[in-house]
Amino acid sequence: MKLSDTDLIIQAQKGDQSAFEELVYRYDRNVLSVAMKYANDEDDAKDLYQEVFIRVYRGLKNFRFQSEFSTWLFRITTNVCLTYKSRSKEHLRVSINKNMDGEESELSTTEELIYDGSSPEEISSETDLGEIVNAAVESLSPKQKMTFILKHYEGYKIREIAEILNCKEGTVKKYLFDAVKNLRKKLSPVYA
Repeated sequence: MKLSDTDLIIQAQKGDQSAFEELVYRYDRNVLSVAMKYANDEDDAKDLYQEVFIRVYRGLKNFRFQSEFSTWLFRITTNVCLTYKSRSKEHLRVSINKNMDGEESELSTTEELIYDGSSPEEISSETDLGEIVNAAVESLSPKQKMTFILKHYEGYKIREIAEILNCKEGTVKKYLFDAVKNLRKKLSPVYA
């Protein structure tokens, strides 16, 4: 008989290593999938995956069943990915945007999808379209990218993403709206 996540967590909290391994086994593909789509590099994704499960292992004793285990796990995954992006200066250049009040808003990347005036046929013959889309997704701000990945690649509902990111549904909708708007802007030369 297959044990529930709750049963496995309780056993793992008591020190049962095989129960923890079963939890990892149940969710490892999902975590690696998110990490891979976020990092866009296999080695970095494996590092993120490892960091996520180290944090889960260390934090499991404090898990109090106030949310689903999967929500808690993907909140950790999201935080690890966002922290990774903010630390990896070699992957992106960061600027601070000012909003209308002159206050600083969240960090966003200034990396641009390079379009040199080539026709779409020339671009597609030189570069795989998937690479162009990946470059556009990479150029999103960390939170826009994470919400876009969770929604469109992983299939989470807005409510679930809000729980994972620990924010309001309206905030998730705003991130998604901005992400799609930015992707359209960056991809419009390719589809023109």
